[in-house]
Amino acid sequence: MAKTPLFLLCAVFVALVAADDVVVLTDANFESAIADYGVALVKFYAPWCGHCKKLAPEFERASSVLASDDPPVALVKVDCTTETKICQKHGVSGYPTLKIFRGGELAEDYNGPRDADGIVKVMRSKAGPSSKQLMTEAQVEAYMNKEENVILGFFDSEHSELLKQFKKLADALSEDFRFAHSVDKDVNAKFSYSEDVVIVRPKKMANKFEESTVKYSGEASLHKMKTWLHDNVHGLAGQRTTSNLEQFKQPLVVAYYDVDYVKNAKGTNYWRNRVMKVAKKFEGKTVFFAIASTDDFSPELNEFGMQVSDDGKPIVAARDASNQKFIMTQEFSMDNLEAFVTDFLDGKLEPYLKSEPIPATQDDAVKVVVAKNFDEIVNDESKDVLIEFYAPWCGHCKSLAPKYEELATKLAKEEDIVIAKMDATANDVPKQYEVRGFPTLFFSPKGSKMSPLKYEGGREVEDFLKYIAKTATDPLKGYDRNGKKKKSEL
Repeated sequence: MAKTPLFLLCAVFVALVAADDVVVLTDANFESAIADYGVALVKFYAPWCGHCKKLAPEFERASSVLASDDPPVALVKVDCTTETKICQKHGVSGYPTLKIFRGGELAEDYNGPRDADGIVKVMRSKAGPSSKQLMTEAQVEAYMNKEENVILGFFDSEHSELLKQFKKLADALSEDFRFAHSVDKDVNAKFSYSEDVVIVRPKKMANKFEESTVKYSGEASLHKMKTWLHDNVHGLAGQRTTSNLEQFKQPLVVAYYDVDYVKNAKGTNYWRNRVMKVAKKFEGKTVFFAIASTDDFSPELNEFGMQVSDDGKPIVAARDASNQKFIMTQEFSMDNLEAFVTDFLDGKLEPYLKSEPIPATQDDAVKVVVAKNFDEIVNDESKDVLIEFYAPWCGHCKSLAPKYEELATKLAKEEDIVIAKMDATANDVPKQYEVRGFPTLFFSPKGSKMSPLKYEGGREVEDFLKYIAKTATDPLKGYDRNGKKKKSEL
């Protein structure tokens, strides 16, 4: 059998090592190795953990980016099923647990996003200054060639008032954007900048509809620079991701398709250019555009009741300033997109509402709420309403159901009190009701329908009774303010 050449074996070995930049540490080497890193994010995990498996590819993607940063940030993983001592020392009780170390010492728990982009942004803000000072022409060029939006400042001296405000801008937004600056006049002159702040968009998103750089022309004001940055950083139609959602203003029109600048930049820009051609026609009007990946935003598409196109064409949806949803039902084309946006801005479109049918009857003590009758039942200003947001598959919700029904039966004669429930997986939930788990309960009092109170009490019938009796806008007929049944009702 022929032997494999040594240089090929070495190449294979290097490829295997380079395929994952995440550092693996153990009980034996954790203390000594972690001290070698300026800043490190450590993932304590278990191989069988579903959340850990979901995090793994995002952690690896973030590691490959941060390892080449200046200064670099190490991403480390520790298997707590085998490395029990170090996990116990750091109080790991659930998986995955993420902690930030600085100079070998535990600095803080990591409570940021769990996607690659989000991890990169948070950890960059933890390492080094919010704006890196660039000393050479090569360093400036390297930042101009980053695969992300970069904000660069070119200043005549360390005493520049614009530099002072620029650093404040970087301090405020370093988790969202990459900042760097130069105070070398010779370096600045090579790029034809002096006392300038510039947004440099990545080359992968270059297009004929707008410049790849945008220069700030206002005064040295933090507020004005921040407004300018948010208004211009994403251009006519930027890429919306799960970690930059808050950067896109509404009214917002989004084209969803297979956005992938790593594997298919050409195909991604093919559709983006068509969106931008339409967006260009609406410049100066109060509407914003974005592209987004159908894979990354599948939950959002579900909110819109939309299906991914079989032919790969974008599907389009919009939200207005009040967060109402609108769907373009026609097949994607530039003409159809322009007509959709025109009607959207003119108020000619019917908002989309994800809702189950309104129940034909409401015979049970617990009233069934769907999106289409939410205003009628929950926002009725003549009633105080306790509403449960549940999921049909939720075990805790099933356990609560008979107690909730008993509560509603006990309060059936209270004309000003409504006990209600809503399947939050099948209906749009108004944004003032923040539902992150099931069941979630809110009390919506008369006169304060836009400011409901989250119920944080016990889940027994008596707990609910005491809360409602105490919190109700008007005294209950059958119970005193302590939740005790009135003698007259005995």
